[in-house]
Amino acid sequence: MNIHVGIDIGAKTSAMGWRQNGKTVGQWEIQQTAKGRKAAVNKMLGLKPLSVVMEATGIYYLDLALELHAAGLPVSVINPKSFHNFAKLMLQTSKTDPIDAQLLAEYGERMTPRLWVPPTADQLTLRAIGRHINRLIGHRTRAKNELHALQATGTSFKLLIEDEEDAIAALDIRIDRLKKAARDAIAKCPNLTLQFHCMMAAPGVGKASAITALAELTVLPVTLKSPQVSRYAGLDVRLTQSGTSINRPGRMSKCGNAYLRAAMFMPALTAVRCDENVKAFYEALVARGKKKMQAIGTVMRKYLIGLWACMRSGEEFDTAKLFSEKDRAKT
Repeated sequence: MNIHVGIDIGAKTSAMGWRQNGKTVGQWEIQQTAKGRKAAVNKMLGLKPLSVVMEATGIYYLDLALELHAAGLPVSVINPKSFHNFAKLMLQTSKTDPIDAQLLAEYGERMTPRLWVPPTADQLTLRAIGRHINRLIGHRTRAKNELHALQATGTSFKLLIEDEEDAIAALDIRIDRLKKAARDAIAKCPNLTLQFHCMMAAPGVGKASAITALAELTVLPVTLKSPQVSRYAGLDVRLTQSGTSINRPGRMSKCGNAYLRAAMFMPALTAVRCDENVKAFYEALVARGKKKMQAIGTVMRKYLIGLWACMRSGEEFDTAKLFSEKDRAKT
């Protein structure tokens, strides 16, 4: 049977739809509970689909994807942006969970997406900690901005200033505790320990940046090539050209993993200031007419590619190799 299944993920329930020989056949509702996921596995084992497609929606897809994969079902977890563009291509204007489930099934039928490879328990733990650290750092930055605003005027109530200071101190403690937990998780796995050591050799990469980058990159298939990793992070260049009337400058797509993009910014900015090879590469870009932020974006992309290469090879990050005179001549 030529059956393809699509699952539209929700927090409490997920809509499941399937197609057979290019036609919509049926739909079903999956409860996001252990019992509901087990029933879904049994249902799909009976259908024997050629593909099971779902979006990477927050964390809600993970448990179901793990159980389906463990049952030997052909699971594909796709980027929501990819599915959004597919829906536009199919001229689908209505949006409901059952409709999205059927569209996901059609996506699997037409696009033959790559099969999902589940991360290990250590990788999932590190990614969860890394993302929570990132969120807490964002909370701390907002709290510091609010404190600065309160301190900028003498009319602020003293208790409010003290409350913001207490909140920042509490966030500092939580962030430090989670950073220690991340380092402990890395230390338990020899492979992660080696990769973390290789990343820390990069100028400008501190422990926080290395933890975030490693947490996000470690769950990716090792078969991905550098351009694919760049697109995954949204650091690839988007061109807008049409005929002779439209020819806009290339821009960073920002369609991928925001955690990785954020993790690359400060290392790139610091390396431009303190590393001769990176500084020369950056200045060559600016001399050729690139705006400063465009040049920083290029350094971010190069840094991400270098970190990915270090993870795969087990070699320490070396700016002399990544930002060589030959590379500067190509810019």
